[in-house]
Amino acid sequence: MTDSFQPKPEHKFTFGLWTVGSIGRDPFGEPVRKPLSPVEIVHLLGEVGAYGVNYHDNDLIPIDATPQEAAKILKDFKQALRETGLVVPMATTNLFGDPIFKDGAFTSNDARVRTYALQKVMRCMETGAELGAKVFVFWGGREGVETDAAKNPLDGLKRFREALNFLCEYNLHQGYGYRFALEAKPNEPRGDIYLPTTGAMLGFIATLDHPEMVGVNPEMAHEHMAGLNFLHAVAQAWDAGKLFHIDLNDQNYVRFDQDWRFGMQNWKQSFFLVKFLEDVGYQGSRHFDAHALRTEDYEGVKDFARGCMRTYLIFKEKARQFNQDKEIQSLLAEINADDGSMDAFKGKFTPEKANALKEYPFDRSAIARRGLQYERLDQLVTDLMMGIR
Repeated sequence: MTDSFQPKPEHKFTFGLWTVGSIGRDPFGEPVRKPLSPVEIVHLLGEVGAYGVNYHDNDLIPIDATPQEAAKILKDFKQALRETGLVVPMATTNLFGDPIFKDGAFTSNDARVRTYALQKVMRCMETGAELGAKVFVFWGGREGVETDAAKNPLDGLKRFREALNFLCEYNLHQGYGYRFALEAKPNEPRGDIYLPTTGAMLGFIATLDHPEMVGVNPEMAHEHMAGLNFLHAVAQAWDAGKLFHIDLNDQNYVRFDQDWRFGMQNWKQSFFLVKFLEDVGYQGSRHFDAHALRTEDYEGVKDFARGCMRTYLIFKEKARQFNQDKEIQSLLAEINADDGSMDAFKGKFTPEKANALKEYPFDRSAIARRGLQYERLDQLVTDLMMGIR
């Protein structure tokens, strides 16, 4: 592989324990890979050149582990981090896997489940802080319904809000310094999941007691499941100052959650996403929440992980070329040319400006006749990505 496309720590490429540790089980098939311990996964990630490793609480420590077992696992995990130099930028809690969460965690109709979920998160926050995590992600995989007869959505939102408000106060009280990142998904494993898109999450955050502490963790596959443009969701989050974390993978539109290798399917969408992140100067982790194909052994899993990082860096280089391509930039300048004729109407409202604007004689036909050259521009992008330019 070309050295310029090799991962370095400054790229901040991370993977979850559950990603490279996936054993290849699916709803129709049994596992195809033996389970790896957290220590083995850390060393695998160190071998392929990752920067960090993220985890759900029970990826690291089984839900029924004794305190002695948990202490031993955590000690060994820390030793593996020291040996490999990997860091833990993000932690999250599994509030969807255990049968107790069959009707949700924070939004369950059972107050005992909701309270247990708070306890589980607080314990995970403690462990994450010990490991150095500064972002804490909430994916509400079971926070939804199959039938609206079972739960009033207003009750669901109220319960979710109360849980996050409680945990924000706990975060402040403990001095952990976490930034909370909410992750949207339209469905699966529930028939419908509350707050199904990044935009919905951003609206919800504004209703919290500490909105400054809470942002989003948009995932490419989840927005594509809803048939949406992931770049637009990320741009909205960035514009709101809420892009606290990001999950990169790939996905066919309007399918089940496929979690493919980044850049495996949608080249153009992935390219413009990388270009956006690099152009705006995003400083967070580039987290690959994806899985190797079920066809692979662990050598194939390493190929998968290396491929995610390599593809990101290829798109990063293509973004640099796009920004320096004279023909593309000249065309963009022409498309966005401003003759200054509208300057008098720019800026803040004034009565005089509004009155002048109401009387201004626009030549609609002349404006409409102008070709915008988007076909040519898009083909230049295609040529660039295909290596013709």
